[in-house]
Amino acid sequence: MHPAIVSALSSFPRQLEELFAMVPKNDAHWAPDSWEGIPSETLTALEQLCHVRDIEIDGYQVRLRRLLEESNPTLASIDSYELARQRRYAQADPADALGAFARARAVTVDLVRGLSEEQLSRQGFFEGYGPVTVRSIIHFLCSHDQQHLAGIQWLLGKMHARVNG
Repeated sequence: MHPAIVSALSSFPRQLEELFAMVPKNDAHWAPDSWEGIPSETLTALEQLCHVRDIEIDGYQVRLRRLLEESNPTLASIDSYELARQRRYAQADPADALGAFARARAVTVDLVRGLSEEQLSRQGFFEGYGPVTVRSIIHFLCSHDQQHLAGIQWLLGKMHARVNG
């Protein structure tokens, strides 16, 4: 995989942690009156952390393994809001979520770093996306990372725009 992609994947946990550190402690659970314009799922800052952790482990790592081990698998999309409800994201500890995510991402980076061109070209079908390859799933993961950085930035913007807040 291209070194820039590996670097982007590797640096994301630190970026996420640094950005989340900007969220005032009392606002980790804060939700705006309107979610219009958010570039990610409509999740609070804390819920964004949990989502990224779970989609890494239960989404992208599973998808990558299946693409590498199976012949043309169909990869399921995950209902993020149902997962948030089932796993009680609102009650999560941010440090635990960030730590678990960083450990999971290290596993993903190790996997991606060692892939051959033949492995990167393996194909499957991703519900909601259509035909994919291992390489395209990795690009979707990088895009997902950026969506959630943007989502937390958006939340910070809304927090700082509050009157008397």
